Order: sequence, then C-alpha cells, then structure tokens
Amino acid sequence: MNNNLKKLIDAVPRLMKLSRRLDEVQMNQGLILSELHRQKHSHALTDYEFKVFSQWGEDGILQFLTGNLEIANRTFIEFGVEDFYESNCRFLMTKDLWQGYVIDGSPANVATLEASDFFWKYPLTAKASFITRENVAALLDESGFDKDLGILSVDIDGVDYFVLEALSQWRPRILVVEYNGVFGIERPVSVPYLANFQRTARHASNTYYGASLAAFFHLATSRGYALVGVNSVGSNAFFVRRELLNDRVRETSLAACYRNSCFREARDADGRLSFLSGAQRRAPISHLPLVDVVSGATLTVSDLGSGE
Repeated sequence: MNNNLKKLIDAVPRLMKLSRRLDEVQMNQGLILSELHRQKHSHALTDYEFKVFSQWGEDGILQFLTGNLEIANRTFIEFGVEDFYESNCRFLMTKDLWQGYVIDGSPANVATLEASDFFWKYPLTAKASFITRENVAALLDESGFDKDLGILSVDIDGVDYFVLEALSQWRPRILVVEYNGVFGIERPVSVPYLANFQRTARHASNTYYGASLAAFFHLATSRGYALVGVNSVGSNAFFVRRELLNDRVRETSLAACYRNSCFREARDADGRLSFLSGAQRRAPISHLPLVDVVSGATLTVSDLGSGE
C-alpha cells in the first residue's frame, strides 16, 4: 500500500473524532447563547440570531420562538436538508430533543445522514424522495406525526410555494419558508409549477427558483398565520399561527421586516460565481416566466422592474 494512502486511512478515525469534538464545542456555544438570549426583551427576530448548525441565524430564532410559544408537540419536519449537517432544526433536536422527520431528494445525502455519528443518538427519521405537490402530503403522513406539528421548514429551491399549498391539512405551530429575494417585495409571484423542477437545470444562474415573500405571505395569512419576521440575510421567513401570538412573539408587516437577500450566489453559464447583487440578478433571468399566485396571471421576471 502506498505510504501516503496508509497515512490518510490511519488519519480517518482521528478526523472523525475531531469532527465530533467540534460539534460538542458548537453545542456548548449554542447552550450559552440560548441562555444569554433569554435575558433579552426585544421583539425583533434578528436580535436573537445565532448559528450552531443552521446556515445563518435560524438556530437562535427558533430557540426564541419555541421558548415563547405554546407548543403541543415537539416535532419538526424539514425538507431539502441534504445530509442534515447544516439545517434549521438540528440544534433544536440535539439541544431540546425534538423528534424529527427530514426529506431530501438525494438517496446519497440520506445515506450520509444515516451513517453519521449523531443519527442514532436522536429521534430522527430520514426519507429519500423528490418532493412534488402530488406526493408531499403522502410523504408527510409517513412521519406518523400529529398534524398539529411543532415546526415545518420548507426549502427545496424549486416549486416551494405549490408544495406548501398542497399541505392545507397540516397545522404547524411555526412555519419556516425560504423566499427568493431576487423577486422583490411588491409582487406575490412564484416560478410556475413543474413537477421535476430543478434549480440549476432550469437556469444556470441558480437564481430562478421559489417564490417571493409576498407570495408566501398571501398563502400563510389565508390559512391563519401571522408573519413574525425574517432572518437578517434575507432568506428565511417565519410565520406563527395567529392564535399563538403573545406579548413576546408579535406580528409584523411585510414592509417592516422585509430584507432583500444580501448573499451573492448567482452564477454564470460556466457555473462560476458572478457576484451579481440586488436587482442585477434579474437580468440573466429577465425572460423567464412567473405566475402571480393571487390573480393567476403570467408575467416575466422583467415585469418586476429594476428596483429591489
């Protein structure tokens, strides 16, 4: 055996142990931050942000919400988690022992999750399935959870609006949705429904997907939810069942809380980051169709204008 290869193989157990230790350090930091944030008196979700396993500050926001809302069932369902290492609900599961059910379209991602050193430790079930509006209700039924769910987190970078629309029977206490800041705040729009929608295949820029915050606002409020805020980078919105609002968790308006996405994930035709920001991101996809989810009218991205 090649000596360098042998050294690499011998190093694997040490690297895995180091990864576990890093997770423990992150967990301890999260525990400290959770306790410190309990002393705050702000009503703005962004004031409670911190990151342990979430992509941005969602871990802190969910700690605030779950700590100040009446939650009957400590259960969560999260879509589009890849291998769940970076996700909205992992910290909630490991810190507060919430029971989870996660879905990802890649069998390889789910296999990686099930082989992880934390999967066996916690009440978590994983399902490999490509989600559509036709199958999503049946997939969630497989969780065995009561429809009075603790948290539903939707992030599939595709036809998220239509998938969520198909879940009218589910009543999560907290709803987390990823919105597309490229589409701005004014119009309740989504990419048109396509069962096999895949973000990169649909357009190389990776910016043509999902729905505007106004679209999710329309759907959620029609089902008795109140918008309570968005994260600071402008990617995830948080809704709460209206009857659960209280002095700590308050409703806000689109105009008051909206944040356009600050991250620059747009890519060129060769797959390289183009670093476009703001309304510049609309130019490469200006010809592509959108649907107004309120009126049903079809428009194009260019109809959104040049502002943010």
